[in-house]
Amino acid sequence: MTHAVRLDAVTKTYGRGAGQVHALRGVTVGLPRGGFTAVMGPSGSGKSTFLHCAAGLDTPTSGTVHLGDTELSRLNETRLTELRRSKAGFVFQAFNLVAALDVTENITLPLRLAGLRPDRAWLQEVVARVGLRDRTGHRPSQLSGGQQQRVAIARALITRPEVVFADEPTGALDTCTAAEVLGLLRQVVDTTGQTVVMVTHDPVAAAYADRVLFLADGVLADEVRSADADTIGRRMAALAGAVPC
Repeated sequence: MTHAVRLDAVTKTYGRGAGQVHALRGVTVGLPRGGFTAVMGPSGSGKSTFLHCAAGLDTPTSGTVHLGDTELSRLNETRLTELRRSKAGFVFQAFNLVAALDVTENITLPLRLAGLRPDRAWLQEVVARVGLRDRTGHRPSQLSGGQQQRVAIARALITRPEVVFADEPTGALDTCTAAEVLGLLRQVVDTTGQTVVMVTHDPVAAAYADRVLFLADGVLADEVRSADADTIGRRMAALAGAVPC
């Protein structure tokens, strides 16, 4: 099996002395290409740190991270930025759209920042895939929350990244809109072979994934595959109950 992302013995520590926090403790895991992986855990379990280290947004204290065939620790900040632009797409709870730009301009912003011209055929395909054909001239203020998140997903896809990293992408959405966005991420995996790695606190959201990893106190504590929301919720409840206060 080839991996889109691999973490080997990754540790991340913040602070020193009595105030030191061990966000990740020797995490080793591979995330397969063309898969949808959800990452869950109690508050403070290291979920966001895991995502940030996997995506090259943060540097591990020790251990190695590979994005595709590239070991991130070997790159300087300039090369790391270039790699993130070309191989990673990002979707966050906050849509992070530029208010002065229309839908098309927001979607193509990563390309323009990299000095690249958009492939018009691919742009049209991405816009169609996220259901925004009739909204391309609209600005964010003219869109619903779900439509804004669809723009953010399209922006993450426009560079044809190897991996899309999503951090609580439905946290600001109502239930029905969240289901539409999650269905879109599932479709991205199923129809294009993209890899999606999503941090979420919601068992319903995690049920869209092929595999759910559970973090507790900075370590991988459990995982399930192709599980429904009830099964995931029970695992989460058991895990939360096992974590000392």
